[in-house]
Amino acid sequence: MNVTNIMEDIIQKEIIKNLNQLHMSCTCEHCLSDVLALSLNELPPRYIVNQERSPYVRAIYEADRQGSINILKTISKAAKLVSDNRRCGLTRE
Repeated sequence: MNVTNIMEDIIQKEIIKNLNQLHMSCTCEHCLSDVLALSLNELPPRYIVNQERSPYVRAIYEADRQGSINILKTISKAAKLVSDNRRCGLTRE
């Protein structure tokens, strides 16, 4: 069985696209993964079976202004939480 939560790709791309606006104290792989995980836990999953429908599902979310705002708000909240409570062990910049 090949089931994918398309929200993982959508959120990951939004994190990368908005990285400068998130003002994170650390952007290492561990911290970015924490932001992704926290965001995924807050947003409803969207599972797909047919990978060919992936662009269609992404387009729906990009066209939905309220959905996009909710995603960005959730990512921003997660980025602040991770920045304030880093677990990566790297020294602060």
